Amino acid sequence: MAREVEHLLGLMLRAGTTAGPVDLEAVEMAVRCSMHQAGAAILSQLLQFDPPGSEQRQLPCRCGHSAHYVELRSKPVLTAVGKAECVRPYYLCEHCHCGQFPVDVEIDLENTELSPGVRRMLAVVGQEGPFQQGRQQMELLAGLSVTTKAVERTAEAIGEDIEVRQQRELQRAMQLELPIPMGPRIPILYVEMDGTGIPVVRKESEGRAGKQDGQPAHTREAKLGCVFTQTTVDEEGYPVRDEASTSYVGAIESCEEFGRRLYAEAWQRGWARAEKKVVLGDGAQWIWNQADLHFSDATQIVDLYHAREHLWSLAAKLYANDSPAQKRWVMVRKDKLDNGEIEALVASLRSVVASHPEIAEDIRTEATYFQDNKQRMRYPKFRQQGLFVGSGVIEAGCKTVLGRLKRSGMFWTVRGANAIIALRCCQLSGKFEDYWEARRALSHFKVAHPGQWWAMVGQW
Repeated sequence: MAREVEHLLGLMLRAGTTAGPVDLEAVEMAVRCSMHQAGAAILSQLLQFDPPGSEQRQLPCRCGHSAHYVELRSKPVLTAVGKAECVRPYYLCEHCHCGQFPVDVEIDLENTELSPGVRRMLAVVGQEGPFQQGRQQMELLAGLSVTTKAVERTAEAIGEDIEVRQQRELQRAMQLELPIPMGPRIPILYVEMDGTGIPVVRKESEGRAGKQDGQPAHTREAKLGCVFTQTTVDEEGYPVRDEASTSYVGAIESCEEFGRRLYAEAWQRGWARAEKKVVLGDGAQWIWNQADLHFSDATQIVDLYHAREHLWSLAAKLYANDSPAQKRWVMVRKDKLDNGEIEALVASLRSVVASHPEIAEDIRTEATYFQDNKQRMRYPKFRQQGLFVGSGVIEAGCKTVLGRLKRSGMFWTVRGANAIIALRCCQLSGKFEDYWEARRALSHFKVAHPGQWWAMVGQW
């Protein structure tokens, strides 16, 4: 094979010198094509399986009976080096007429004609950007021709599989079956959460009220949570997030479901080993409800910058079209907020109710917001402890993780959106390789212990 490639390369280079400059890109692509053809031929030979021996001609079936060997059957497989052919034994249960290809299970080709390597590529490009763009990347970077629909279906299928595995872990967590993660003590562990709207198809928003009165909803809220650690502060005393310590979880689901999901992630990340625990979020009530329920032993902090936005919003109503007046009003009250003097801030807000009766209700609402969150706004105390007072990590996470689903012209089903969210969270949390290792281990287990596998499936 090496000699053939060398000969082909020599012919191309000689042709280039006689006809003009060498088109190196054309040579590269031609060599890659030749290598792919050779690799596909080798894989086709590797995927030619022999008939089973006499002691292996029957297998357990999910119905409780046995499936018997029938014949060898072939199917095309698109691999990382091109199209190959797989020939493997086929078993059939005469009782339930269910067929089996145990080799497909063992090499992770069950119910698909895409190899694990190709599906991994499709998952990566599919979670990163539009599916059409992923198809183009596959053709340009891998030399493989796939359809846009193949990118979509594969990425969503892998995302759904990741979600299924997470739900199993979640069930164990809720049943207190999760082992206590062993390891060194964690100085500070943070939990942050937020929500943002994801554009959905019409059937997913039917009966839901939109942001404007009388208007239907066009989005569904996706909730995102992150867990990260902090060990040090910088020279000026500002906290420094530990590099590569952030993991994400998220989905379009109820607050209660999301709270349990985030709790399981925090527990796996070492919540029980953390010396100091912090929950950071904006002023949304659902965040603090979940914090009280699942993270009651944590220090709760309202994002300082979100709290400042409340002051700016109120200033815009008090002094419409007067930017200098808005700025002067906010600066005075912002100092009280930054200094943790929330009682004084609340009193200041309530003192202007009488002079602005037209927005009295808005003023009372903001005063109540600060009053209810006063213990979460003791920013000088939090800074003395070297803690973050801004939820920038989750804010950036919403753009990074969920921004993929909010691009122009995109509309999702809840199922499709949750699949891509699960896939992106897995990828950006650095758990993608662990997922593929677990897939391989599960495939080997299903082949080695088919009876136990079907019993486990029945329990799920």
